[in-house]
Amino acid sequence: MQQGRYIVADFGKTLAKLTLWSGDGVCLARETRPNTTPHCRDYAALDVDGIADWLIETLKSFATHPVEAIIPVSHGAAVVGLRDNSLAFPPLDYEHPIPDAALAAYRAQRDAFALTGSPAFPQGLNIGSQLHWLESLHGVDFRTATLLPYAQYWAWFLSGNAVSEATSLGCHSDLWNPAAHDFSPMAKRRGWADQFAPMAKAGDVIGTLQPDLAAATGLSDTVCIHAGLHDSNAALIAARGFPEIDGKEATILSTGTWFVAMRTPAQGVELPDLPEDRDCLINVDAYGHPIPSARFMGGREIETLIELGTRRVDIVADQPALMAAVPDILASGTMLLPCFAPGFGPFPAHLGRWINRPEDWFARRAAVCLYAALVAETSLSLIGTQGILLIEGRFAEAQVFVRALASLRPDLTIYTANAHNDVSFGALRLVNPSLRPKGHLTRVAPLDVELTNYRRTWNKYLEGTA
Repeated sequence: MQQGRYIVADFGKTLAKLTLWSGDGVCLARETRPNTTPHCRDYAALDVDGIADWLIETLKSFATHPVEAIIPVSHGAAVVGLRDNSLAFPPLDYEHPIPDAALAAYRAQRDAFALTGSPAFPQGLNIGSQLHWLESLHGVDFRTATLLPYAQYWAWFLSGNAVSEATSLGCHSDLWNPAAHDFSPMAKRRGWADQFAPMAKAGDVIGTLQPDLAAATGLSDTVCIHAGLHDSNAALIAARGFPEIDGKEATILSTGTWFVAMRTPAQGVELPDLPEDRDCLINVDAYGHPIPSARFMGGREIETLIELGTRRVDIVADQPALMAAVPDILASGTMLLPCFAPGFGPFPAHLGRWINRPEDWFARRAAVCLYAALVAETSLSLIGTQGILLIEGRFAEAQVFVRALASLRPDLTIYTANAHNDVSFGALRLVNPSLRPKGHLTRVAPLDVELTNYRRTWNKYLEGTA
């Protein structure tokens, strides 16, 4: 594998990204495109046409390299229908609100959370709710379409072969039964299971680059196209490349707009009973294993609280001043109560507010970091995190946040990794599991101050007893 080049095509919600990798795991180039949201007659759609044009043009810039394979990755809340080798209907953007009546009718048909590990999410975050509404809008065009998850749509676009894959179907879709490794009863009752393209494993080669795309891009028509996978699962594979994590009981906390905790339980450990109403779910990893997970919109909340125009909480130069503000925050009883992204996270019904909001700029941002640590610790407890915790992504550099989490969970061995290409590297490791990340993990030390009383007071406010 060391001789060739590999492309990871990451179709995120906000950005489309192409990365070019050497066979030994060095990122050689990275190109991005902000996504737009075109509107069809009834709803906001995914910009598949605009992304396709950009994809072809960007692949041209990689054509001088000896590219051997392309691995697609995407967010999990999207589904595409194909009919006569073209789109049967515009794919729905999951942030477009589904009408209340349609959503209520759909939810009456959902399988139990205990069966699917998929909670009832708002908007179109459950693929099943998208399919229910799209079927009512598009009728025969929908019912005669071949369905496939978004990552596998791009695998089809590149190869001409349509497949489905479990990490995307097992990502809060309502369509998958993780224990049975099969479609959910509802997906079968509605006939959707029969419409999905045949199943493939994430790392399977499903074909080679279509001749017309080879001609348009200058790439060889022998370039292998892999089935691809869900982006959070790719990040999980990347984290497992660290020797401190590989093969061990561990939880990965990815931090960005969403803070997503994904726990790999030790072999033989019984999975916890997850609460359906606290943003917990069961993901499915690339090898079919159930992964207890929890999430909240940590990055969105942090940005809301520090307000636009202020410096971020993860700026390296600001870390000493933010750390220095912590003792005064604790002494004054300054804290934040959840939540500032209503409907999400472990406290979805709570309305966020300040207690003793400080005027000092550094103190406010440090208090936001303590808040994020308290919410993250709650989510970790809900999925039964033990052993090792790896914090990665942008907020791994926010020292108050990571060190407060270490103080709140002294039973855990906590590391940070600032892996900005973690999703793409994880997709590469899917093809070559022997690859190891080039960076190293940093052990997190707890704060120099005690948080026990602070957490106790925070919980009392939540319980209404403070």
